[in-house]
Amino acid sequence: MNRKFLYLFFTLCFSIAFSQSDKPNIIWLVCEDQSVDFFPMYGDQTVDLPNLESLADDSIIYDNMHATTPVCAPARSAIITGMYPTTLGTHNMRTYNEGRDTNQPSLGIPSYSPKFPNYILPFTKYLRDQGYYCTNNNKQDYNFKISNQAWDQTCRYCSGKQKENIHWRNRGKDQPFFAVFNFQITHEAQIWSQAKSKIYVDENKIKVPPYFPDNPIIRRDMAINYSNLIRMDKEVGKLIQELKNKGLYENSYIFFYSDHGGPFPRHKRAIYESGTKVPFMIKLPNSKQAGTRDDRLLSFVDLAPTILDIAGLDIPEYIQGKSILDKKIEERKYLISASDRFDEHVDRIRSIQTKKYKLIVNFDTSKPHALPVSYREKMPMMRKMNEMYFSGELDSIQQLWFQTPKKELEFYDLQEDPYEINNLIDAPVHNYKSLVNRFRKALEKWIYQTNDLGRISEKEI
Repeated sequence: MNRKFLYLFFTLCFSIAFSQSDKPNIIWLVCEDQSVDFFPMYGDQTVDLPNLESLADDSIIYDNMHATTPVCAPARSAIITGMYPTTLGTHNMRTYNEGRDTNQPSLGIPSYSPKFPNYILPFTKYLRDQGYYCTNNNKQDYNFKISNQAWDQTCRYCSGKQKENIHWRNRGKDQPFFAVFNFQITHEAQIWSQAKSKIYVDENKIKVPPYFPDNPIIRRDMAINYSNLIRMDKEVGKLIQELKNKGLYENSYIFFYSDHGGPFPRHKRAIYESGTKVPFMIKLPNSKQAGTRDDRLLSFVDLAPTILDIAGLDIPEYIQGKSILDKKIEERKYLISASDRFDEHVDRIRSIQTKKYKLIVNFDTSKPHALPVSYREKMPMMRKMNEMYFSGELDSIQQLWFQTPKKELEFYDLQEDPYEINNLIDAPVHNYKSLVNRFRKALEKWIYQTNDLGRISEKEI
């Protein structure tokens, strides 16, 4: 009897150990506040990013990944749950102000964690239940109070030895790991924080998009951002080299992406492609499918189910995204993004798009897209654009972002007009009425099916 018991015991232990060691390791490299427009793998040759470019050579590059919201905390709530922020109630920036009792006193809004069903969990909880060691270095900002069960190691904002110690090296022997590394050097705030640091690019060779005026202040801020990307690339290189030194690079899944679009005005907090479309690539084990590109419409709600799929776990039915790597799943026809409150300013906007066309619905036309967010006013570019707008120095394209009242509907051909400056609603030649109506009905259906809470006052939520 004892022999039989021991046999079963050791067989079970061996099975558990084998199943854990057989699970793949997954690493996320996450930069902040960056659009596709700044990266060599998307056609911009302003700077060399040798470590990211090398990773890109080993990866599948995705051309249509979008943040659910063009700002960090709501977008991160989608990443960690696989749910739309507008369904969770995490769509406002921000709701849960970690470490603070106050939030937006001018609006009478305290720091609060939105209430949603307790069966909705951070996807890392499912990984940990199956033996994964999960680390998050070093930003949370999920817009709700996250469970202590989400991570083996994490911190809100930390530095030095505490930050360095949040690492896969602390896992058990042969234990699979999921490790997130956030690079804050590319954050919006670093535009003014790095103003006196070394510039690594020739400011005169930078391509300024048409919605920005071309002057030394705009070029300087753009040069700082490119320089920050070079700084980030060096950090990426150290992590990649560590993986290689430990023999972990080849067999691991490695993701690289940004948490939403660029750090500038009309990028961050803007529902245009410059605010929602992000760089995204996945290195598969043994660099399978390396060098290929994928143009499917993807959303941040797809990240959680993708990781669960990689780990061989069942994807909960409540998750609204789909695994990116499951090619049996039908490609989405429409992709939706949303924006609501940004700090002290409320402006509900929804967008729906295909690969070719995009409809933007502005629910409050009395406000410009250029909301006077006080935090953004710290950026020299923003102050200069405000000055030029009020003195009448911006051209007709650059004025569009400041236009008051703004149009209720905006409709763009993304292939012919990637900067989204020619609103086809006003087109005299082509009649897009039937197409716009089709997009609008599809958006209304999505709002109903996903229970979009943007229609409700935040105080009621």
